[in-house]
Amino acid sequence: MHPALATALARIAAREGCRGTTLPPLYEHVDTEALTAVLESPADVTVRFEYEGYEVVIGPGPLEVAVIDGGG
Repeated sequence: MHPALATALARIAAREGCRGTTLPPLYEHVDTEALTAVLESPADVTVRFEYEGYEVVIGPGPLEVAVIDGGG
């Protein structure tokens, strides 16, 4: 798993007060292989997706990760 994805999951688990292993698999929400390919590309990109009521924003740097409460 790409480090940015692992960071996002860890942050969501911390907010939820649970272990990351108890969250639903990320691959049920996004194509993790395609996402990893984009994040590992040489281009500066920003990707956004929703997961378990949170908006995850990765980029433009590959290790810039924000997890935003969906709240609504």
